[in-house]
Amino acid sequence: MRPGVNRSVGWLVAAAAAMLVDAAVGAQTVPMQAVVETSLGTFIVDLTPEVAPGHVAYFSKLARDGAYEGTTFHRIVKYGMVQGGDPISKDPAKRSLYGTGGQNAVKAEARAAIMTRGSVAAVLVPGRPDSAGAQFFVALADQPALGGQYTVFGQISDGMEVLQKISETPVDSSGVATERVEITHVTIRDKPAERFVTESAAQLAGYRAILDTSFGPITVEFFPDKAPEHVRQFMRLADAGVYTGMAFHRVAPGFVIQTGALNTKSAPPTERQQKLVRNLQPEFNDTKHVKGIVSMARGDDPASAQTSFFICTGTSTALDGVYTAFGRVVDGMSVVEAIEKVARTGEAPNERVELRTVRVEAK
Repeated sequence: MRPGVNRSVGWLVAAAAAMLVDAAVGAQTVPMQAVVETSLGTFIVDLTPEVAPGHVAYFSKLARDGAYEGTTFHRIVKYGMVQGGDPISKDPAKRSLYGTGGQNAVKAEARAAIMTRGSVAAVLVPGRPDSAGAQFFVALADQPALGGQYTVFGQISDGMEVLQKISETPVDSSGVATERVEITHVTIRDKPAERFVTESAAQLAGYRAILDTSFGPITVEFFPDKAPEHVRQFMRLADAGVYTGMAFHRVAPGFVIQTGALNTKSAPPTERQQKLVRNLQPEFNDTKHVKGIVSMARGDDPASAQTSFFICTGTSTALDGVYTAFGRVVDGMSVVEAIEKVARTGEAPNERVELRTVRVEAK
């Protein structure tokens, strides 16, 4: 990490900026996020005003003022870190000055003892603890050598794959990007409450899922009174987009159609999505596996269910009490039947049958 050296921002300007920061410190009363849109995709930062209130306040003010729009990620270490936010980088003609702007605006705050993957930190002028400002960098891998040197004011909560892609931008011999990856917009927002974490079984029963397939929609209602954690996890996976772009990989006429396997996803799951995937403890119940019942697939271990699920297309008593039934199709059985009739080799469809999205909505 080699932060830029400021040559243009004076201390009178810094003092004025510090007054604005001081006025904003303490205004953050709820968890906040920054949604950073770039020309290569979007990443989200969980801001930490409890650790670095001045840095968060200044970053948030600049974002709300549109100051980051048109800036570029100018310094890059492939799969190591990306640095951006310099207002000078809006002008491609001033490339030789990238890394020298927008500093000396925030007073020193606690420096992070460790710099881990996903840490968002302020750039400093070497030897000047009060030199932080607009510029920031994101660590894409643990950086033990940077411990105790920089103030971390946020943590990436989603979009690490976008930052990895940004880090692949070509650079010159001094590590300055030779192609522009611009920030197009930064939105500061309250951190959305994570859905389907604390709802009771009765509350979960108020939702249904729409499976948008390449053959048409299938509507599923749930049994949270019988399998509350399976219902909750299915909703969380759907809400996070885990089921987007999957395939129906198994079709066994008179038995089941099956989807939800991660290896059928058209794009790899994001890190945030992958973190949601876990083994589920069985919730076997008295629901009979008849046509239209939705149940969770698993391996030999009863506690190995993760994301894959199936829809029964006939009565299967052998599944009763040994697989967790958690819902039923209430609309779209004609779609299920159409999928059941696709040409196949063994149980594998000859052409991809897409599960485009799963949308959870209130009834």
